[in-house]
Amino acid sequence: MTGFRATVVVHDPQDCPVATVSSDVGEAIDSVTRTRGTGATGETVVEEFGVPAGDAVEVGAAESGTDVDLEPVQSNDREAVYRFERESTNDCACEIVEGTGTPLSSVRAQDGSLLLSFRTFELEEVAAIVDELRERFDGVLVEDLAQDHEDGSTDPVIVDREVLTARQREILETAHEMGYFEYPKGANATDVAAELGVARSTFSEHLAAAQTKLMNEILDK
Repeated sequence: MTGFRATVVVHDPQDCPVATVSSDVGEAIDSVTRTRGTGATGETVVEEFGVPAGDAVEVGAAESGTDVDLEPVQSNDREAVYRFERESTNDCACEIVEGTGTPLSSVRAQDGSLLLSFRTFELEEVAAIVDELRERFDGVLVEDLAQDHEDGSTDPVIVDREVLTARQREILETAHEMGYFEYPKGANATDVAAELGVARSTFSEHLAAAQTKLMNEILDK
């Protein structure tokens, strides 16, 4: 066994420029790059990301919706690349994950949410990272979880669906049918909540509770 691959979604990453821009332009932002440096006031983080070229003017007008300045880096017929610099802070979802000693393999944003992908050696480490994020943010969900094996084999786990309430099963089934767990998403949290006739926060709470139960089954807790 070589470990686990996980993608965790943070639906409300609080003043994250990349997530804010993804909401403003209505497009997924892939391949966010992050580098560290030292500025006048301490450690800094420089981030770069690209958006479709047609959205460049809209991004410039939005100015990320936060207290950082977006700097145009380059543009072509396909995309416009932007860069911003901020102070390193424990309030950042990316840095919370990295603070556990787990490097991020990719950072993406869609519909105002962050999608953080990483690898761990133990499944318990995934649960610990999710718990850490949930202490700071609302709407933290595990979107994808897979186990790697050196020989390519699988490790099936039997999960008792009876641990879920009827409402939790309905919410999972509706979210799945509408493409909520797909990438790119077929529906966002607001869409699924509207289909179910509940508030977005209620949907997120039920979904988080259901996923916690399923993870407990997988971890045999």
